[in-house]
Amino acid sequence: MPRSIWNGVISFGMVSIPVKLYTATESKDISFNQLHKDCGSRIKQLRWCPVHEREVTYDDIQRGYEYTKDQYVVLTEEDFEHLPLPSKHTIDLAGFVKMDDIDPIYYEKGYYLEADEKGLKPFVLLMRVLKKRGLTAIAKIAIRNKERLCALRFYDGTLMLETLYFPDEIRVQQGIDLPDVKVSAKEEEMASSLVDLMLEEFKPEEYHDDYREALMQVIEAKLQGAEIVEAPAAPRGKVVDLMSALKKSVETAKKQRKAPPSRSASGNGKASTSRRRKAAAG
Repeated sequence: MPRSIWNGVISFGMVSIPVKLYTATESKDISFNQLHKDCGSRIKQLRWCPVHEREVTYDDIQRGYEYTKDQYVVLTEEDFEHLPLPSKHTIDLAGFVKMDDIDPIYYEKGYYLEADEKGLKPFVLLMRVLKKRGLTAIAKIAIRNKERLCALRFYDGTLMLETLYFPDEIRVQQGIDLPDVKVSAKEEEMASSLVDLMLEEFKPEEYHDDYREALMQVIEAKLQGAEIVEAPAAPRGKVVDLMSALKKSVETAKKQRKAPPSRSASGNGKASTSRRRKAAAG
């Protein structure tokens, strides 16, 4: 059973809905340990005090904000707990917007909400309204010592909470024009035709982490002492004639559309990777 990372209420007008917040995603990255090249032993990273020249424990550590060079304001756990922020325990819905009004650049991390049994009816009511109207609720929430802007939306029977970046956290310059590059109407039409041929419904289950699978193959090959065969590098041709390249791309896309669908090698790789792991373990 997953463990909630935040407990509180959704405030919706005069309605309060007790909820719990859970992390909705997880990383599948392959992790590595740092080893000493000379002896192969694992490197330890110590919390080191340069004044006392010794390692310190977590109990000996406090958090400080550097307000000027080497000068700190120290904050205790009580300081964080007593912050005068309603968002520490309440998701106060400030308004509703259309889903498309939020540019994807603002999305930070995904969570999902579950209601306590006594708050189930207003919880479901909120989800139904969001689903029927195609709207997203905007609010703020304080988790992990930071207040975040957030968006609540309906997703496949679940109420999602997406934390959002504040505008001053976005580094991309906004409101600028396209570069002044001359593109002919014919080139734009051809590029649009290529896009139309490649237009499809988003099916995330068809995409696989090829890098992670290739990395596991290398690791397992090393475990078994097998020779590692490097994949051939993709050709890197220089585009001389944009129109010619677009035409060839359209022709290739048309042929691929007519060809019968084939099962992804990446999808098959998952099963073969599992077999290799069992063989290595045996």
